[in-house]
Amino acid sequence: MTSGYRDVADALRDAIEAGEYAPGATLPKQDVIAAAHGVNIHTVRKAVGVLEAEGLVTPIRRRGTVVRSRPPMRRLGVERYAKHKWKSGVVAFAADREASGVAWKPGDQTQSVRTVPADDATAAALGIKPGSEVYERARLVTDAGQPTHSLTSYYRPEDVADTPIVDPTPGPVPGGGGFGALTRKGLEPDRITETIHSRMPTPDEIDTLALPAGEPVMILERCTYTADGRCVEFARGVHAASRFAWTYSFTIPD
Repeated sequence: MTSGYRDVADALRDAIEAGEYAPGATLPKQDVIAAAHGVNIHTVRKAVGVLEAEGLVTPIRRRGTVVRSRPPMRRLGVERYAKHKWKSGVVAFAADREASGVAWKPGDQTQSVRTVPADDATAAALGIKPGSEVYERARLVTDAGQPTHSLTSYYRPEDVADTPIVDPTPGPVPGGGGFGALTRKGLEPDRITETIHSRMPTPDEIDTLALPAGEPVMILERCTYTADGRCVEFARGVHAASRFAWTYSFTIPD
């Protein structure tokens, strides 16, 4: 028998990880858990709260505490940007899906385009003055109807004004996505810098990504450069943490 909420949480976590409670399964009612571990309901609630904060379970009204599905999709590192992929029409999020054995369709990505004033980070990345007009291309990507991440890219107007990048039609930009369109404009991407960190989501991000309580998000900032060092895209991505395993393969530098 156990006596503390951490002990109960440890026991339930072990059972989940061992497959005793499969993804989508409902944990026993709290009074049953309490009796099994010799504790009171308050202790069980605290234990379940620990698992919820870890992203292992989600309370669903009229159903109970449900074990969350954890099918992390592979988010490739340098491989997702391989030139042969987007030059043959395969966009980055589709490369991730194919590497994960997950089907995809163009409608899995929404798209909205507008002009906005550049914030400080965007201006610094693109080498322009804060407040300068830039194109903002915002996408929400879903898998089987469930949001996985959002990605918002910013461009100088002179780089994209006459390209398919500013077409708000849902789905990836035809012909290899935004990188393909930039290449056809004579601005072929050659180097990328990505910065990644995690944090708790904002209320808007919780709504947009349909996040359960306690799930953090992974924030990606990407600068894409041409061979001569011109930054042609600054992008911010917000990823549901439980939806991705981040995979990087690279040659070790000398």
